Amino acid sequence: MAENTSRTVREWRFRQGQMADGHRIVPEEVPIAFSYGGSTHAVMMATPADLVDFAYGFSLAEEIIASAADILDVEPVEAGAGIDVQVTLKDQSADALTARRRRMAGPVGCGLCGIESIEQAARAVARVPEGRLALTPAMVADAVRELGDGQTLNRETRAVHAAGFYRPGRGIAAIREDVGRHNALDKLCGAVIRAGLKPADGVVVVTSRLSVEMVQKTALLGCSCLVAVSAPTALAIETAEEAGITLIGIARGDEFEVFTRPDRLTTGESSHVA
Repeated sequence: MAENTSRTVREWRFRQGQMADGHRIVPEEVPIAFSYGGSTHAVMMATPADLVDFAYGFSLAEEIIASAADILDVEPVEAGAGIDVQVTLKDQSADALTARRRRMAGPVGCGLCGIESIEQAARAVARVPEGRLALTPAMVADAVRELGDGQTLNRETRAVHAAGFYRPGRGIAAIREDVGRHNALDKLCGAVIRAGLKPADGVVVVTSRLSVEMVQKTALLGCSCLVAVSAPTALAIETAEEAGITLIGIARGDEFEVFTRPDRLTTGESSHVA
């Protein structure tokens, strides 16, 4: 199906004390439903692009699947004002989702995306693989710069977030954009696992602030470094420490701040050890 990600709208611009007619390109934002076995699991407001990647990444973030192989098929279907993304799971994953739904019956939701309880919102994360990832300050700067260069929708609209997967020495392997920062990261995670890339070999880089959900999603992907142009929350730092993730924030130009696991950073002569 066609993916219309933006449209041109009329506006009135106020500049230097004067009002004048104008036009601006703005991003689309529509309801996206994720259905498993014919039953809707969640509805997200999102940019209607890269929906197959979105389905894989959302399913991974929700722990409905453990790998791309757990999904047999994804079919986005137009549904009135939104899109129903119909996901077909392998039998084992479908059984696990059914069991989860039985446990969910009755409780009142607390409003977080895909989360049904306070305990789930603060759930523990598994440690990411140690791997051999080593970064220089120049690599961090390159990751942020390449992400900015690849934001085609944001250049048109100035209204969407982006998430990218950067591999040292090879550059950005994938970029996904969305009006929602969580959605952009879900789409990226889906793109990474569908392409068979090795998360432990790269860095997740995002344009948003670092909330705990961004760290949790990065940990579920299995990536050991998360870089952002903005700052982290206290819980994001605690969660990154628990997961063994190198958390880098306020990355702008050739400057940044490291909040956890600085041992993966080297200034060229020797690694920095905490």
